[in-house]
Amino acid sequence: MQQTPVIIGTRGSPLALYQAHLVQRFLVEQNDGDLLDFPIKILKTSGDTIQGDLKDFGGKGLFTRELEIALLDKRIDVAVHSMKDVPTVGHNDLRIYAILERADVRDAFISRKYKTLAELPKGAMVGSASIRRRAQLLTQRPDLQFCLLRGNVGTRLKKLEDGVCDATMLACAGLRRLEQDHEITEAISVDTMLPAPAQGAIGIESRAEDDRIKVMLAPLNHRATELAITAERAFLRALDGSCRTPIAALGNWSDGHLDLRGQVLAKDGTFQISDRRAAPCHSVGEAYDLGFNMGRDMRIEIGDRVLWDD
Repeated sequence: MQQTPVIIGTRGSPLALYQAHLVQRFLVEQNDGDLLDFPIKILKTSGDTIQGDLKDFGGKGLFTRELEIALLDKRIDVAVHSMKDVPTVGHNDLRIYAILERADVRDAFISRKYKTLAELPKGAMVGSASIRRRAQLLTQRPDLQFCLLRGNVGTRLKKLEDGVCDATMLACAGLRRLEQDHEITEAISVDTMLPAPAQGAIGIESRAEDDRIKVMLAPLNHRATELAITAERAFLRALDGSCRTPIAALGNWSDGHLDLRGQVLAKDGTFQISDRRAAPCHSVGEAYDLGFNMGRDMRIEIGDRVLWDD
């Protein structure tokens, strides 16, 4: 039982609320408390109000900025994030203290007309806001067309129903968390589409000075996921990646070894470069070094063949 309530901050989308309630449940169970000990506070972020393409408004950080301000102002005590939305360079006074066990990392192909990605006819229209997914699809199918499709899962699926596009792509993790597995027409292998760095992972952030919260969150941290995510985000950081550059990465940690795959693409799919490295890994520092070094070397190799954050 907590003497002072720990306020959980979150966005108001159905998926964000699911994630916040998941964290709330874990905290209640871990601390032998009840829901009143861990109330949820909904905050609207910049990413929730923007109607256009996120990359034109600053990209990463639009879904986390207001939550972090609320942490610094002590209006909330923890913030729950989708880790792929979290910038790789954070505020000095804030820390990600726990990363939950990762869900399905794959991308989901969703269509009412076609059973597989391979069945899409020439010139088919795919709705997506992800430049990574667009670039990966164009490397395989340069004939495809794209339209901007934003909003929460329900909004995107409604636009698909309305015939705005022939297909769309979403993260399997989000659909499964919302118990909408039935919407997945085809789960795409990571060998076909490497996911975004940190896709499928939930992070919990708090103030660096708050030792009480740090201790409280420690049991929720999933070590294998933390090490994999650390390497992926370090790879992204070394590339100075943002929402303007198609970048993919996937780490897998087991038995003291970390395997990391990374990919960078031109936006039009005409160029791609990939790398894969594995090394013994027993700490966050070692995971970071593996990812950062791979990203640094890849950026040198790419040179000016990709337009960076233009």
